[in-house]
Parts: sequence; structure tokens; C-alpha cells
Amino acid sequence: MGASARLLRAVIMGAPGSGKGTVSSRITKHFALKHLSSGDLLRDNMLRGTGFPRTLPQAEALDRAYQVDTVINLNVPFEVIKQRLTARWIHPASGRVYNIEFNPPKAVGIDDLTGEPLIQRDDDKPETVVKRLKAYEVQTQPVLEYYQKKGVLETFSGTETDKIWPYVYAFLQTKVPQINQKA
Repeated sequence: MGASARLLRAVIMGAPGSGKGTVSSRITKHFALKHLSSGDLLRDNMLRGTGFPRTLPQAEALDRAYQVDTVINLNVPFEVIKQRLTARWIHPASGRVYNIEFNPPKAVGIDDLTGEPLIQRDDDKPETVVKRLKAYEVQTQPVLEYYQKKGVLETFSGTETDKIWPYVYAFLQTKVPQINQKA
């Protein structure tokens, strides 16, 4: 088997809202990799978008099933993630989504089309976001330490996915064949 056929088993870690989904889809686009996972446990986690592994026992179980080659850790400051996640407002009747940063309503807190008030989902409220981020940190710290000890952890720090991506891309170029050189 040629080197090009070799599988790269990579895990992408990062807090909710750190840009895992964006990075995953860019990896799939630029490299001859499928964003796929085997096993029901992994598949369920992927479908629910919950991210895996989240705990040390999960990381150890994953290692028993597959040799993880590299772990890409997206390290984005909590303040930045909090801003990102709390920027979402919804018009309940239509399901229209506004983002204070990228796609704000014409008038603050008001739906553009109906003039009705926008709401924030419980998940997007600052206190909920802070709780989720703290829980993530407590839960995954041992996982990151585990991968660090194994020598497979690569951490990429920054505040914007577009600024972090070139470094992830350059790192992966050393590991896998690309789909096209122009990428």
C-alpha cells in the first residue's frame, strides 16, 4: 500500500463555538480526507455534534479501538467564544436567525420583516454559555493532558477561525496528501 492510502486518524477538540465544524469542513475540502467516523458511539456523537472524546475514559476507549495519529486542539479564549455564542437571536414564529456580529437585525431586538421581538434561546444566554464553557474545560483538561503525554496533541490558538486555519492547514500538509495543490 502506498503512503497516500494511509489513513490519518485525527481528533479535533475545542470548546463549543471554537470553530470545530468550520475547521472540519475545510480539512475535508482541502485534503483527501473524509470527515467520517466509525463505530456507533462515534457516529452518534458526530450526528449530535457533541464532539468526542470528551472524557478521559472515552479517549482511552477510542485509543483501544483506533490509533489516534494527531489531536488538533482549537484554543480560543472563552471571552471570544462567549461573544460568538451569545450573539445569536431568533424570531420564534419564522425561525429567522440573526447574529449581532454578522447579520444583525435593522433595529436591535426586532425582526426585520414582522417588527416582532426577537428572543435568545436558553442555550445562547450568557449564563448558560459560561456554564457550558466551564464544564467543557473541567471535563476535557484530563483528555488534553492525556494526548499531550502521548505526544499527539497540537494546539492552535487564536481568536478567529480564519487566522487559525492557515496554521492547521500547514500542519496537516506535513501529514496527508492534498486533493489539489492550488488549494
